[in-house]
Amino acid sequence: MALRFEVLGKFNRARATRLTLPHFQCQTPLFMPVGTQGTIKGLANDQLEEIGCQIILGNTYHLALRPGADLIDELGGLHKFMNWSRALLTDSGGFQMVSLLHLADITEKGVTFQSPVDGKPMLLTPEESIHIQNKIGADIIMALDDVVKTTITGPRVEEATYRTLRWIDRCIAAHERPAEQNLFGIVQGGLDPVLRDICVRGLVARDLPGYAIGGLSGGEDKDSFWRVVAQCTAGLPEDKPRYVMGVGYPLDIVVCSALGADMYDCVYPTRTARFGTALVPEGVLKLKHAAMASDCRPIDPTCSCMVCKRYSRAYIHSIVTKDAMGSQLLSYHNLAYMMKLSKDLHSSILGGCFPEFVQGFLQTQFPRGDVPEWVCNAMEVAGIDISMCCAPFMCSEGS
Repeated sequence: MALRFEVLGKFNRARATRLTLPHFQCQTPLFMPVGTQGTIKGLANDQLEEIGCQIILGNTYHLALRPGADLIDELGGLHKFMNWSRALLTDSGGFQMVSLLHLADITEKGVTFQSPVDGKPMLLTPEESIHIQNKIGADIIMALDDVVKTTITGPRVEEATYRTLRWIDRCIAAHERPAEQNLFGIVQGGLDPVLRDICVRGLVARDLPGYAIGGLSGGEDKDSFWRVVAQCTAGLPEDKPRYVMGVGYPLDIVVCSALGADMYDCVYPTRTARFGTALVPEGVLKLKHAAMASDCRPIDPTCSCMVCKRYSRAYIHSIVTKDAMGSQLLSYHNLAYMMKLSKDLHSSILGGCFPEFVQGFLQTQFPRGDVPEWVCNAMEVAGIDISMCCAPFMCSEGS
């Protein structure tokens, strides 16, 4: 096993940990920006280091198409290829079963994609996914799982759950670099608690270096979302990292961390930046709005990032969505916000003031006391009293 995982502090389910990987020692909770093809759009690696990024996520499917796993391997692996000295995680390519479903055919053997590059069929098997990831050389590699949207019900969900467990054994057998790369399994099972439990127990029995909770953030209602996270974190080992895939909204990360999750990834902070939206403690700030045109304040007066120190809302308003610089500056700020949120979660758990951090976070985002009902329900399970954040009879049913 090529990782060391130490729980440094806890509050009920929430934990602050140290995750030591071959290329970097990380602190959790942590957020991983998505660099699908070995780059975070618009940002240089030294900027990512500057804001405290610990792990970048790359995508096996896209990297295998361009520039190709063989070339990356020949040039010394993805770390060297993209000049990134910290940790890397590669997804298996399995998510494309959902996002590119019109191009995919799923069988027991694997997933056949129609390549979006040249239209030729491309078979991705569990073995091939691991083989490609071994060449790419990331610190954490993900098992190929059978992904279904959480909005789908019926026998397809059960089929995907059991296939995921069959495929994990093929992934383990194919993994040629266990001393250098950590293979994480992915819990599937849709919104069915029985299937989720079967998958959790099956994966835990394989004694993997870490575990991910997959198949969420696909349109399911928030009450179902947090309940699946809570169920899975409760069943996964205390001494292994827990990664909730595809989660990037700050509120979701705070809730999942309270429920015992450690790692997150999403395109949201950088994608929303390209549409002119900044992440701020109050929620979001839309820089395209006319009111920003003459606003000389920084995006977030409480933020110490380079963008907030140097540029006004009015300047960013004038270039956002019109010039590449606009999305670059907002991407930098949004990722700096996510890194600070991760750091604050870690230090508040370690410092014994996690409930106060959660209360302050919610009061800032919901000053009228209209905390969503699903958040209230999740915090009750997490053992955090947020009654002071909620106005009487104002618990909102929305997300």
